[in-house]
Amino acid sequence: MVSLTRPEGSQPQDFHLSRRWIAGLFFAGFAVSALSAQAEPIVTDSVGLITSEETFPHPESPLPAYVARPDAKGRYPVVIVVSEVFGVHEYIRDVCRRLAKLGYVAISPAFFHRAGDPAPLKDFKAIQKIVETATNAQVMGDIAATLDWAKQQSFADKRFALTGFCWGGSVAWMASAQFKEFKATVGWYGRPSKPAAGGFLGAEDRQWPIDVVPQLHAPVLGLYGGKDRGIPQTDTDALKAALVAARKKGSDVIVYPEAQHGFHADYRETYNQAAATDGWQRMLDHFAKNGVKPRTPPAVKPKP
Repeated sequence: MVSLTRPEGSQPQDFHLSRRWIAGLFFAGFAVSALSAQAEPIVTDSVGLITSEETFPHPESPLPAYVARPDAKGRYPVVIVVSEVFGVHEYIRDVCRRLAKLGYVAISPAFFHRAGDPAPLKDFKAIQKIVETATNAQVMGDIAATLDWAKQQSFADKRFALTGFCWGGSVAWMASAQFKEFKATVGWYGRPSKPAAGGFLGAEDRQWPIDVVPQLHAPVLGLYGGKDRGIPQTDTDALKAALVAARKKGSDVIVYPEAQHGFHADYRETYNQAAATDGWQRMLDHFAKNGVKPRTPPAVKPKP
């Protein structure tokens, strides 16, 4: 088992091999390279939900996505869920179902589909090659296609929020600066600034979250781990300072001192239940405070 401990992927000194790593394969659908053999992933059923694999129109190529929503009449607010570097694997699908149970339409686009599916891969260098093909411009285009599709659905009420994890945590900040449709976004342990020269994702000439703070259209909540080996305290401090300097009220950066990178990912060794639970509630509160409060679906009646 390889534990992902940094946003850019684990380094050799981070590797921890478990004799029981193969047991993780029983958790079908989870990212193989980050799965802990000791993990007990949260499993959310689909009772009272409609889940589907959709394909959205896109100028370049059709965009696949996982969608979970209440199985009930009416319109519900939309949360776009941006994956980690592992793509739309079972953990991300479960996050979508958790949100749908609360009364959201949760949509997770497959941003890496043009280059492959990183979830089944064990070699992180191979995963990196796939992820590096998804440029910031492409990702923003995919989000635009997702918004366009959602606006046309009879079950969506056009109140939009976005949350992202790891790689997707940075996307949350970039999307808030790009789209006026989002009323709130939440980024979980997303890299705030450009990686070092030669590092993963460092080659692309693009802006990063700390660069776009003045352009944020909606409040962003950043959730970080104090023991993240790839995002030092100086980076989160700088992000906080940038928010203050730009007078971005409603945005904030929260650091959990004892949490590592990936602390919400319940299939990883770095999962921190206390931080994950608190962060989840802060996310929901952030959405609700900014006008994306879930519509409570009708109670599910037991089948006779």
